[in-house]
Amino acid sequence: MLIDTHSHIYTEDFAPDRDEVIARAVQNGIEKMVMPNVDSASIPDLMETTRRHPGVCYPLMGLHPTSVDSDYKKELDIVGNWLCRYSFSGMGEIGIDLYWDRTFRIQQEDAFRQQLRMARESNHPVVIHVRESFPEVCAILEEEQDGSLSGIFHCFSGSVEDAHRVTSLGFFLGIGGVVTYKNSSLPSVLKETDLKNLVLETDAPWLSPVPHRGKRNESSFLIHTAEKVAALYGVSLDVIAEVTTGNARRLFHI
Repeated sequence: MLIDTHSHIYTEDFAPDRDEVIARAVQNGIEKMVMPNVDSASIPDLMETTRRHPGVCYPLMGLHPTSVDSDYKKELDIVGNWLCRYSFSGMGEIGIDLYWDRTFRIQQEDAFRQQLRMARESNHPVVIHVRESFPEVCAILEEEQDGSLSGIFHCFSGSVEDAHRVTSLGFFLGIGGVVTYKNSSLPSVLKETDLKNLVLETDAPWLSPVPHRGKRNESSFLIHTAEKVAALYGVSLDVIAEVTTGNARRLFHI
């Protein structure tokens, strides 16, 4: 069994056939999907998908960095209120994104720091979004890490040195469809990284693995990423499933 540790299966992209997509994933051995939140607007669909698929879809609560603007503190209040009302499997998707827009960089950094502190207080693992912001994210995480923070660097695409920095902080590398791309540097990085530090993800509906690149991604496609990782490490698919599923189970308590 595989666990998709990062799927936005609850979004509008899957409105026409969400139940069928989830059923297809389960039929293909991806029996559990972890769903990071985006912002207050995405919460109703996140919770409805959780309600319809108990024991399969596991929600996280958080504010995505690209949703941080001048009103971010109101959004953080909503995150905090939901954490008090419902038993989430973790916090996410949080972090810093300086690729699309740097206008609210200071606000993103503050939102990230505040959510890390929420995670510490509530004993939740975190799923971290990093785009053009690895130094900034790591600097804040190193300041806030007191030994109790754990989680995943979502869609990891850094260097060997970056990978070692992440794992030294006690975090897993989230490996998705990018590892299957012809020009990806991930294969060479993973050869220098212990398998025990990995979890698998899709980031559905984005970043579909080969042979589905360019199409809407879905959790059932995780098998292609797992097969690529198995080939890189020279082990069986069963070994990849055992290690990465075990990591995900322990991290999210599922």
